[in-house]
Amino acid sequence: MVSQREQVEKFRRLHAPGRLLVLPNAWDAASARLAEQAGAEAIATSSAALAWCNGYADGETMTREVVMAAAHAILRVVRLPVSVDSEAGYSPDPASVADHVSALIDLGAAGINLEDGRGPPELLAAKIRAIKAMAKARNADVFINARCDVYLHNLATGEAALKETLRRGSLYAEAGADGLFVPALNDIAGIRDVVQAVPLPLNILIMRATPPIAELKAAGVRRVSAGALIGRAAYGMAERAVTMLLKEGKPDAIFATSGDCPDFNRLFG
Repeated sequence: MVSQREQVEKFRRLHAPGRLLVLPNAWDAASARLAEQAGAEAIATSSAALAWCNGYADGETMTREVVMAAAHAILRVVRLPVSVDSEAGYSPDPASVADHVSALIDLGAAGINLEDGRGPPELLAAKIRAIKAMAKARNADVFINARCDVYLHNLATGEAALKETLRRGSLYAEAGADGLFVPALNDIAGIRDVVQAVPLPLNILIMRATPPIAELKAAGVRRVSAGALIGRAAYGMAERAVTMLLKEGKPDAIFATSGDCPDFNRLFG
């Protein structure tokens, strides 16, 4: 059986220079197993899609227990490295966030996402340091993907946004982060600037405005995430099928994609 530390080492290798790790984010055991079966090299969860499937709004409204239960279910059915989106850590207290990550390490998670949101970047840096100190004390390891939300939340624009992103990226690198996630950064020149200035693998979120994956790789991006988009696609299809059935009395939308569903009885058997 592969150990948690071996999974972390494998996950790090997937972020090596010249590589591009493409992550079709999962939100439950079925979506994670589907991604593994389709050829994913690792699994990353989407906190938004995970929240929705458990009846919560996105934005740290679900409890840690929900996150832990989902992580446990995913880790039970896949053999790939798993990174758990932990939003802002579900606490403003760095020690409490480190305890949460320690529990994820016990489950076997190889990595986490941790975001700054609208809070001070110094707080995220403090959380990163606390997690790294905890891991060192345990003789353990975990890959921390630090999410910088300057572009996502429009905290600054133009050159000021790039400058602040570079500042935060350097701050998180100094604190011990292993990767930098900058959702909503879609300008290829800005992406190259971040790649060159911040000594961390850069993670870009797939959006309509995002450059093609081949261009991102050429620019030095080492990780691309689908975020909640695959979950949204699945629920969008489900809503269409339900609405057509109830309002038009037609099952057409149901049969449009139901035949594409994987044989989960076999995959889980």
